[in-house]
Formats: sequence, structure tokens, C-alpha cells
Amino acid sequence: MPHAPAAVIYGMSGHRLTSGEQRLFSEVNPYGYILFARNCESPQQVKKLVRDLREVSGRERLPILIDQEGGRVARLKPPHWPEYPSAGAFAALYGRDREAARRAVYLNARLIAQDLYALGITVNCAPVADVPVRGAHDVIGDRAFGHDPEQVICLARAQATGLMDGGIVPVLKHIPGHGRAQADSHKELPVVQTPPDTLRATDFAPFAALANLPMGMTAHVVYAAIDGDRMATLSPKVIDLIREDIGFQGLLMSDDISMKALHGGVARCTREALAAGCDIVLHCNGEMKEMIAVAEGVTPLADGSRARAEAAMRSVGLPAPFDAAEARETVGRLLSEKA
Repeated sequence: MPHAPAAVIYGMSGHRLTSGEQRLFSEVNPYGYILFARNCESPQQVKKLVRDLREVSGRERLPILIDQEGGRVARLKPPHWPEYPSAGAFAALYGRDREAARRAVYLNARLIAQDLYALGITVNCAPVADVPVRGAHDVIGDRAFGHDPEQVICLARAQATGLMDGGIVPVLKHIPGHGRAQADSHKELPVVQTPPDTLRATDFAPFAALANLPMGMTAHVVYAAIDGDRMATLSPKVIDLIREDIGFQGLLMSDDISMKALHGGVARCTREALAAGCDIVLHCNGEMKEMIAVAEGVTPLADGSRARAEAAMRSVGLPAPFDAAEARETVGRLLSEKA
């Protein structure tokens, strides 16, 4: 097994590791792993899968990621896990009572963190800090905390704080902003034609305000005014903007490189994302042929990337004391009584 972890986070195919996945993961030593609904059947099964991943990696403090935003993006589902409100529900509450919305988001994030921590999951791919504009594709939609940058900053910060207080590392996404996209990057490549000054005042603003968060994820979006030839994930110009103008200095991962917004094969995209300045590439679909191809393009974590990766995992400790029953009642009451 290589001394340094490889600059990749892998998904996997099912409820348990296959022999092929065990071999590949032992050989590649990926930085971490990401779970989807296809990997989550029951609490005991998820705990076993997490233990197996730790055993393969030889690392106890292993980045195990999941997308548990609430609403339509939730990998842990009933009956074994609660159903949580979407960001849009809290955005609506913010319009009526800002402090109630901030408190409800924080408590909701603590509840989500408690679920994840109990399973051994260490990283949640949230908050979504995108600012959707009217008429944009609904791939973001109610996953966003509103249409106003200041509102998004307030509620996204509350969610990140709640996750961290619950012992879970948050991932700020999708840097530098997916809110203007007229297409779903899971299916095709969005191109944004908006001038840079407008982007800085709106789309980029939440990411600049939250630039101290430990992990971030890029957007598979072309910003024509910055780099008309490459999407953000593959663009040295956009990654430089993320680091220098926006000021994000945490661990920067790509969004899923198996999305249809990317072309040219996953090995090539892996190399280009890392060359552009992403610290780590994310590959989610669990397809073995693609994972092998990604392994051909990936390199060990570079020194700077490794330092950011280690700092991100050190950014949280044990969960702070927390009354889950009271929090659940409070969130439900705040959302219902302000309706």
C-alpha cells in the first residue's frame, strides 16, 4: 500500500465490498470513500461496511463521505433513518423569522450529524451555498437556502456549524456557484455567461464568506467570462480564482467525475482536475472499469493537499453535548408554527 493516500475518493457498488473492490482499494489506497443509497440498507450493515473500509485502508480516522442534505438529497432514508426537511423549508422560515430559521438549521444539522456519527461516517457533503436565480435549472432548487446571498450565508454557516459541533466535517459546495446553471451537470455541461462583477456580488459571495470551512467541492460549470474553454473543475483559472479571489484554502475536491458534463474519459479528467489544482477527485458510480481507469490517472496526495486533508479531518472533535429529542421537537415546532 502506498505511504501517502491517493488523491481520490471512491464510491462502491453495493451493501458490502466485493473482492475486486477490496483488491483495488488495497492497491490504490484512496484518500476516502463516499456512500450512496445503494450502499445503505440498515444501520448494522452500514457500520460493518465502514469497518471494512477502515480495515482495507489501515486508517482509523478515515474520510467516509455521504450526501445527507435533507429533502430530495438524502442517502439515509426511512424506515431506518429520519426524513429531514429540505434547505428550501428553512429558506421559507427565514422569510418569516430569521433567528428561528438559523436555530432550526443548526439543530437539524446536529440531528443529521448524530445519525452519521453513530454509523462511523465522518464527512457530509453539505452545505449547499449555491444561489439559484429565477429560471435556472432546478437541479439546485430547494437544495438551496434561498435566492439572496446574505440569507444563504447565514443558513449555510448554521448548517456547517451544526455538523462540526456534531463531529462531522462539512463540505462546502458547489464552488464557485451552480445557481445560474441552465442545465443539470449530472447530464450535460452548463455554461454561464454572466459577467465577473455580477458573479462576485452574488454567486461567489457565499463561498467567500464561508471560505474558512475545511472542505469544498467544485462545480461542473463553465464560467465563460473566466475560462470559456474549461469547466471549473478542470480550469486552472477558476481554481486560482477559488483560492485567491474567493479565498478558499481548505481541501478542494472535484464534483463527481463520472457525471455526463465531463468528456474524454475518467482517466483523462482525473489528470486534468488534479493538474488544474483540485486536491482530490471524486468518483461516485462504483463501476469497476471506471475506478480502474481513475487509478491510472491519479497520483498520491501532494504535500500541500495532504496538509489540507489532514487539517480538514482535525477540524472537528467529539460531538458536543446534545439533547436530540428536544432538538427534533424544536425543529418541528419552528417549521410548523411559522408556516
